[in-house]
Amino acid sequence: MNRQGEERERLLRLIGEGTSPFHVVQAAVRQLEAEGFEELELEKDWCLNNGGRYFMVHHGSSLLAFTIGKSFTFRDQVRIGAAHTDFPGLRIKTRPEVEKEGYGQLNVEVYGGAIWNTWLDRPLSVAGRVALRSEDIFKPNIRLVDFKKPLFTVPNVAIHLEKEINKGLELNRQKDLLPLAGLLGAENTPKAEKDRESFFLRYLARELQVKPEEILDFELCLYNTDTGDLLGLREEFLSAPRLDDLTGVQAVISGLLGGKRKRGIHVAALFDHEEVGSKTKQGAGSALLSLVLEKILLSFGRDRQQFLGTMADSLLLSVDVGHAIHPNKADKSDITAKGILGKGLLIKENSGQAYATDSEAIAIVQQICEKEEIPFQKVTNRSDVTGGSTLGPIASAMLPVRTVDIGVPLLAMHSARELMGTKDQESLTRLMTAYYSL
Repeated sequence: MNRQGEERERLLRLIGEGTSPFHVVQAAVRQLEAEGFEELELEKDWCLNNGGRYFMVHHGSSLLAFTIGKSFTFRDQVRIGAAHTDFPGLRIKTRPEVEKEGYGQLNVEVYGGAIWNTWLDRPLSVAGRVALRSEDIFKPNIRLVDFKKPLFTVPNVAIHLEKEINKGLELNRQKDLLPLAGLLGAENTPKAEKDRESFFLRYLARELQVKPEEILDFELCLYNTDTGDLLGLREEFLSAPRLDDLTGVQAVISGLLGGKRKRGIHVAALFDHEEVGSKTKQGAGSALLSLVLEKILLSFGRDRQQFLGTMADSLLLSVDVGHAIHPNKADKSDITAKGILGKGLLIKENSGQAYATDSEAIAIVQQICEKEEIPFQKVTNRSDVTGGSTLGPIASAMLPVRTVDIGVPLLAMHSARELMGTKDQESLTRLMTAYYSL
């Protein structure tokens, strides 16, 4: 298998395993541990060595991994690649059971900027983490769960009953997005009533092999169980769920694992909550990245003044997807600087700093691409169309270093199933590998 095929297979494997932010981190950890990375804990002292490879999981859904160059010395440049572990969709509310017309449904809320109607008629499952009772009340027993099979769906309304549906039907996020979970019995016995009131909790308990009363709380998301498919007459396209931003996660991890630079520090930062603003304890808008970088330098005997000096020459690549031009909606893209599937990674620019736009930093990335013959495209949004934002400006506000927003071009961004160019993941991974090597 060629390099393009290998990167595609790694991405598809991550998409299959990464069914919640917690599972994305777990899958990344497996890749790191297979390459000899050592786990650290933030609350403990670190004893680091030149040539060392380390990672740290933060609150289950964020991860920072780093390597120390074998010839690392004072004020060597720190190179950071960042991506996010979360994706838009539906999250299950704390009291999820809804009984209506003999059906059991789940009470859910929309997470991030999902395209709601793409979640209709999909095979859906559930993944996330559950907090269980423990002997030490300050340390609940945390378990990850993934049902790993389609169990739920949000059915559309038949056109016979909604004759104007093809003119566009506005969905209500509370009424119209509740998935079917099953049929409920009609018996009126106390036991049957109790079963109806807690049908999901009881199913979850069986999955975890615990008693329902042991479940204290959970963070669970519905996910599309579709697998990825190659499309196009020459298999030019890859259609799959969660391309935003598992393309970035895999490229950052693959780049870190393939990096060969013997100087400096090389960091992969995978943050949660980008889709809802990043301003959380495990988001890019926290002090997490700065704390970890300072702790790395302190472990080598540096002081805070030396840490600040090191940061002055550091770099951050924010790796997230960008918009490709849509053939049926070409007027939604910029008139000159537009991205096309299959033509290489995007360097995203925006003068309003929705994307981190720094000509000096962009020049560095452009020269890396040119040196390594990596296809790339520079893109901006239309001046009258808001194109979204990413974690680059947020992370660089917390850690003020030169920053560039990059990523693969995407169609159907934030749909339950998105579309990318088959070749573009390879170009993104090649850039991240060169970034950690040169």
